[in-house]
Amino acid sequence: MAAMTVQLDIVSAESRIYSGLVASLQVTGAEGELGIMPGHTPLLTNIKPGMARIVKQDGKEEVFYLSGGILEVQPTSVSVLADVVLRADEIDEQSAAEAKRRAEAEMANAGADFNYAAAAMELAKAVAQLRVVDTIKKNIAR
Repeated sequence: MAAMTVQLDIVSAESRIYSGLVASLQVTGAEGELGIMPGHTPLLTNIKPGMARIVKQDGKEEVFYLSGGILEVQPTSVSVLADVVLRADEIDEQSAAEAKRRAEAEMANAGADFNYAAAAMELAKAVAQLRVVDTIKKNIAR
């Protein structure tokens, strides 16, 4: 018996990154973690920078980094629209670690005119990229 699936499209500002049938999608929404499966209630929400984990029709998993964006769930399809979408193998782990260190240092040495929200967003993006890389490393080690 074939698994129930829904059409998923993950699109960045530059191109369509993924299009296919999936059994499930996990992303971080504005209000917390979301698990989307076939038959999910229609939904439109912001998504935070983080990981998108999909389970494909054949049961294989794939992980992406999303810079944030919008998730739209319809009865027969799911769309993820993000400014930046990276496959795990496209993430530069050293650059992400350096961005994390830089954001943490800026926040620790903040002055009166410091833009805390911008630094917090940069920190969240770097941490999310490192989380995607770490997840892939754990899956490979299995």
